[in-house]
Amino acid sequence: MTILCVPYHLDDHLPAFRLPLPAGAVTVHPDLPDADRWVRMAALHEEVADRVADQVWVGRVPTVLSGDCMVALGTAAGVQRAGVDPAVVWFDAHGDVQTMETSDSGYEGGIPLRVLAGYRPDPATDRLGLRDIAEERLLLVDGRDLDPPEEEYLRTSAIRQSKVTDIEPGTLPEGPLLLHVDLDVIDAAEAPGLLFPTHGGPRAGEVFSAVRTILDTGRVVALSVGCTWRADEELDADGGVRARLLTELLANIS
Repeated sequence: MTILCVPYHLDDHLPAFRLPLPAGAVTVHPDLPDADRWVRMAALHEEVADRVADQVWVGRVPTVLSGDCMVALGTAAGVQRAGVDPAVVWFDAHGDVQTMETSDSGYEGGIPLRVLAGYRPDPATDRLGLRDIAEERLLLVDGRDLDPPEEEYLRTSAIRQSKVTDIEPGTLPEGPLLLHVDLDVIDAAEAPGLLFPTHGGPRAGEVFSAVRTILDTGRVVALSVGCTWRADEELDADGGVRARLLTELLANIS
């Protein structure tokens, strides 16, 4: 397992993003241009894409840890650059299928799954060379906190949806897989300090079991993990609960 740690939330560096990383993990911290947020994110995602492509080319399965879900765009682009056309399994308490036009908050982190399906919010995103992934090859797992525009889109799109507890090999898209896990998919009662806590979700053990089921198919070519907790807190501010959750997750994917 090759781990790339990307200590950013959108284009903001997170100095307190200290994770329980095994030996050999690489931190991605490029010099970002003095430009608007989209250009800076594009530069960050470009660096991630290059590093992911290098790993996939030689048959390794990279795991990318970051402070948001947007970095998964760089992971997806890197897999594609390595000549692999992945389907996507997306664990997230949120839909991540907003657009900048439909979002009331204007939060860029609410759009990445929609971008994978073909939405392009800014010309700067073109530099990734990200190719669209057909909606029917996208699986949203336990997306339960949906805004009305997301509910409307998902009703008419071909994106599939599943509960964590319903994950089995036969429920997955065909072909190679990019697996993304936002840790906020776990019920908020078990995962304190989340940036966007969502109750009514699965237990951590259920999430990790589903992740193991997907990995055991042998079809996962890259993993993306969104550690979407509050940036102003140290990882052990909650007594180490988040650190233990991440350690357990990494143990399940090693």
